[in-house]
Amino acid sequence: MRTALEFRRGFARRQADEVVELPGGFAVLSERYRYSHEHNQLVLDVPPSGVDVAGLAEEVLGHLGHRRIAVFDEAAGQALAPGLVAAGYQHEVELVMVHRGPVPAPGGAEQVELAELAPLLERQWRSWLPWATDDSIAQLVSRRTAREAGADRVLILAARDADGEFGAWADLYQDAAGTAQIEDLATAEHRQRRGLADRVLTTALHLAAEQAPDGLRFLVADAEDWPQQWYARRGFVTVGRTHGFVRM
Repeated sequence: MRTALEFRRGFARRQADEVVELPGGFAVLSERYRYSHEHNQLVLDVPPSGVDVAGLAEEVLGHLGHRRIAVFDEAAGQALAPGLVAAGYQHEVELVMVHRGPVPAPGGAEQVELAELAPLLERQWRSWLPWATDDSIAQLVSRRTAREAGADRVLILAARDADGEFGAWADLYQDAAGTAQIEDLATAEHRQRRGLADRVLTTALHLAAEQAPDGLRFLVADAEDWPQQWYARRGFVTVGRTHGFVRM
């Protein structure tokens, strides 16, 4: 758990345009991707007693249309939840899941450039956020460019459907020590239940293990959504929880 959290902290800092040190953590900011919660948020562990976390968010993120606070300490997240929910925040619990199963064979997905995948990502984001502006959709697609600075190795992986078009995709991040995170695994809505996500996931796991056989391989899943069970069937085990608080 500690290694995964250290990786996530480092990744957030390295891809940020600006880092603001705060009591108990830091904030990351990016004017280029002002609609991206990932690139504009507070990342906290254990804020000191008496610190007004909601007030910190207003101070640092007040120029934006959203507030996001990530709390990586389980007890601190639980303690902050009542006050932040009362202040209008939505509380999300995330599971940190580590791969403990056998390393799979290559799944047949391929490394792609963002330009190849961008049209599909744009269509998918428009399906997920039909109310979003063109500018916000463009930022949600192009923010993958900023992630290239987040780790020593950053790959976009995608699997093609039977017609040759990409149908599922994910990011793989890996540092020099071998720790790897699989992020943003998704399948186009009209191409689901065809095994495409499996191909992407197994490819990511294989590539990460090939680089560092003894390295930690992990992902983060929503505690209230079904993919956690899908990951568990593929050898992932929950090792801890983190918390996210969002207000629009």
